Amino acid sequence: MLSCDICGETVTSEPDMKAHLLIVHMENEVICPFCKLSGVNYDEMCFHIETAHFEQNELERSFERISTIQIRTSDNRKDNTLQCRMEVNSSVHSACASNHPKTSPQSLPSDDTLKHKAYSENLTESRKFLKSREKECDLSKIKGSIYETVYSPPECPFCGRIEDCSQDMENHVKTKHANLLDTPSEDHDQPLYDCPMCGLICTNYHILQEHVDLHLEESNFGQGINRVQCSRDLELAHQLQQEEDRKRRSEEARQEMGEFQKLQRQYGLDNSGGYKQQQLQNMEIEVNRGRMHPSEFHRRKADMMESLAIGIDDGKTKTSGIIEALYRYYQNAATDVRRVWLSTGVDHFHSSFGDKGWGCGYRNFQMLLSSLLQNDAYGDCLKGMSIPCIPKIQSMIEDAWKEGFDPQGASQLNNRLQGTKAWIGACEVYTLLTSLRVKCHIVDFHKSTGPLGTHPRLFEWILNYYSSEREGNPKVVCTSKPPIYLQHQGHSRTVVGIEERKNRTLCLLIFDPGCPSREMQKLLKQDTEASNLKQLRKFVGNLKHKQYQIVAVEGVLSSEEKIARRQASQVFTAEKIP
Repeated sequence: MLSCDICGETVTSEPDMKAHLLIVHMENEVICPFCKLSGVNYDEMCFHIETAHFEQNELERSFERISTIQIRTSDNRKDNTLQCRMEVNSSVHSACASNHPKTSPQSLPSDDTLKHKAYSENLTESRKFLKSREKECDLSKIKGSIYETVYSPPECPFCGRIEDCSQDMENHVKTKHANLLDTPSEDHDQPLYDCPMCGLICTNYHILQEHVDLHLEESNFGQGINRVQCSRDLELAHQLQQEEDRKRRSEEARQEMGEFQKLQRQYGLDNSGGYKQQQLQNMEIEVNRGRMHPSEFHRRKADMMESLAIGIDDGKTKTSGIIEALYRYYQNAATDVRRVWLSTGVDHFHSSFGDKGWGCGYRNFQMLLSSLLQNDAYGDCLKGMSIPCIPKIQSMIEDAWKEGFDPQGASQLNNRLQGTKAWIGACEVYTLLTSLRVKCHIVDFHKSTGPLGTHPRLFEWILNYYSSEREGNPKVVCTSKPPIYLQHQGHSRTVVGIEERKNRTLCLLIFDPGCPSREMQKLLKQDTEASNLKQLRKFVGNLKHKQYQIVAVEGVLSSEEKIARRQASQVFTAEKIP
């Protein structure tokens, strides 16, 4: 059995004595409300207050309360002792609240080290305060009386050592028996380690390391979840992007196909029939609208079938004699014109029901060929030839392709023209003329050479073409030059002459296959007016397309030259005017 030297409580073992000291004498210590005395039991505190502070705090009421508390502690000394000390503390704290605020059990720290430290600080502070009070009040005799009466030499509850005073005993217990109290020794400071991530204080480096590892594992786990989620998001984004790209490609392919089909229809490559089919369809429309009698329909159909059978144009769209009429007009009128050059006789051909919208290239070839047939210089290579109809011209171009001319152009048109509405341009006209041994070349005016998108170099080139012959100085010059095939985007026309005005400006004379015969026939009148030439005259400001190509005839090819040109056509490039 062990007995507490402070209060006399008897316990059975050292752990019970340890718990008793912590609960009764450390956690709930009794402090004098007048002089800060602490470290004594309740009875000793009562005796101290009665003897040392009798005149300072109505001792009668205090003694009555203490007597009541002593009666209530008779049944259970341990529990009642704790309760009595709590009440005394309450009374004491109420008397000197400015020095020692009341402390609730919830506010007490749970760490044994902190508790022991608080106890030590309070005990030391109380002793210092008591000494100061003794000096001020000259209570040396009272002090001696109290300590002689109350204190007996304290004995260590663990080893039985006797010290002179309680403070020495306290130091002895803290230094010699710190392991039993679970409190750190003041003489040996233990290093503390702060967690760099959450601020937790650890007393052992290895514990801190394990604690930080837990933080890192938690972080890695979160990052792993984030990586998985990020991977899923990237996969979803990739799938969405692929779907969007697929839809975009599908839409682009659909639009491209639509544009391609539109171009096929525009250039007559949509397998919707050729000259014959369009001629019959348009004549039927005219009959249905009442603008053509059925008998006229059948007569024209018969003429068309005959023309297709023999491959010669029926001449229903031809107007002849215009060059001669222009010669007469310039001789007798046109006082504002200084000089004019005209091609050899050229017949005008306009589009019909069968080729309206796509046959301009074929009609311009007919105009050019009509001039060559009237020129004796080309009689040898064109001997026995007549103006072919459009289906016949298509067949002649296909034959030139078969000979090896212009393989690139042939592939672009699928090596087929008959039965289609395919457009032809300068390259196909050059190929056909070369296959007929007509010497010609293509000149490309690929960019504007004047202000506002005009092409003055084109006019100068044509002037040099017509004025190269020595013809003297007449006002009107009928040259032996064939007309010039003039091509631009979407249309082609035929140049039959050029005017030089008195103000030195140039004006081209052009046959347009889009102009109907009734308009061209107005030029055949004896009293032709200048207004009738308006449809022929084109000044520099009238030609503003981005690019122009011309096919100019130069003479006749020999058989060897024809073969050489056929071989050269495989790598053919047009002459470009800078």
